[in-house]
Amino acid sequence: MFLLTLTLAMKHLPAGTAYVVWTGIGSFGITVLGVMLFNDPVSAPRVLCMTLIVLSVAGLKLIDG
Repeated sequence: MFLLTLTLAMKHLPAGTAYVVWTGIGSFGITVLGVMLFNDPVSAPRVLCMTLIVLSVAGLKLIDG
């Protein structure tokens, strides 16, 4: 299923952008799961980095359509 969604995204985005979006979502998601399920620490720098990932992915989507 995950590969199918990446394939669908690549129909609308360049391959590089689709891959960055894919890995950004995965990085953000696993970090959130780590905090929720495994009590990983939450710190200001960590939240800042996660915010930058989301903003970067959104920026690439806006630039590449």
